[in-house]
Amino acid sequence: MIEKLISFSLHNRIMVLLIAAALFGWGLYSVQTNKVDAIPDLSENQVIVFTEWMGRSPQLVEDQITYPLVTNLQGLPEVKYVRGTSMFGMSFIYIIFEDDTDVYWARSRVLERLNSVGNVLPEDATPTLGPDGTGVGHVLWYTLDAPGMDLGEQRAIQDWYVKFGLQNVKGVSEVASFGGFQKQYQVTIDPTKLTYYNLSVPQVIQAVRANNNEAGGRKFELADIGYIIKTTGYLKSVEEVENIAVTTTNTIPVRVKDVASVQMTGESRLGIFDVNGEGEAVGGIVVMRYGENAEEVIGNVKVKMEEVAKGLPEGVKFNIVYDRSGLINESIDSVRNTLIEEMVVASMVVFLFLFHWRSALVIMIQLPLSVAIGFILLNAFDISSNIMSLTGIALSVGVIVDDAIVMVENAYRHLADATKAKQSVD
Repeated sequence: MIEKLISFSLHNRIMVLLIAAALFGWGLYSVQTNKVDAIPDLSENQVIVFTEWMGRSPQLVEDQITYPLVTNLQGLPEVKYVRGTSMFGMSFIYIIFEDDTDVYWARSRVLERLNSVGNVLPEDATPTLGPDGTGVGHVLWYTLDAPGMDLGEQRAIQDWYVKFGLQNVKGVSEVASFGGFQKQYQVTIDPTKLTYYNLSVPQVIQAVRANNNEAGGRKFELADIGYIIKTTGYLKSVEEVENIAVTTTNTIPVRVKDVASVQMTGESRLGIFDVNGEGEAVGGIVVMRYGENAEEVIGNVKVKMEEVAKGLPEGVKFNIVYDRSGLINESIDSVRNTLIEEMVVASMVVFLFLFHWRSALVIMIQLPLSVAIGFILLNAFDISSNIMSLTGIALSVGVIVDDAIVMVENAYRHLADATKAKQSVD
């Protein structure tokens, strides 16, 4: 078989050269289009289901949320195993699928099953899917540099402006906010006053909920003009919350401010985010979508940041805390330079040992061609250019050179022997 292949190549040199040129061109194109990242994504093919049930103990969360979800999600197709974790007020379910399963097909199957298990969960517990990212999807962290602005305002800018702008970038799965205070109206009830007015906590809660709502009416026509009737009842200030009537006693309304104090404050926090010991900061984490090009996503996010920055308040700007593109470029450049150096050194050694430029030329052509074909295979198997894949190519250069030296030296020796035999006959 090998003899026939060699014979065919010798008799069709132009065709072999054209095929090699085509493969080399295809390889160059693969180098330009190959996904680039610093580290390979070795995480499992999983879908995360998150359920929040605040104020409940881990054991209660385990019994009423985690256990029912785990038992119902175990029968999904192509699932290897299901893991569950319960903590205070939160439940996490990790559904691990087979490695060759499409992640979006898997998420669809999980959503279908969740629709059928909602009746077995508590009313105020709603399971949701985690982002379609992986464990190495955190490609960029940033904070808002806003001198003189309080943390609540910064968090509001992050949650209601910056986050929505960056989430539209192609390849971004989620922008997770951190730091600062999430503004909320906090009603602190006085139990002594509740007892005095013969009220209960649920009555106060129901009164606030009922007065923070909008209702639609109908279309009313007058003089050939149509009017849309609706009521606007959303609470907009602390004073409006304080003046909500909870009940009426002897025609005198008992308002929220009579039994509780109302203030604008931040949600309770379990920690803070500090930057370089200089104080608290507000920012976000850009999570890359599964299977995307990290270098391209980071570049697109930075371009979008420049556009979003134009709408920020005066004096507010982005401060990038972690940027994986630096690690990507340094890692890839290091391995790439090593690969080029190996190719140059190997070609020089071959030329010095054989001292035959045509033999050295064969090896010099074979090395870049082999590397180009390697990138074609990387694209075919959807493998990114990272430290491990490029190091593997760099290590294979030695094997390629050894094989080429043996073949070229053997061919050179046979040709030399044939030339000597021909000269002796003449």
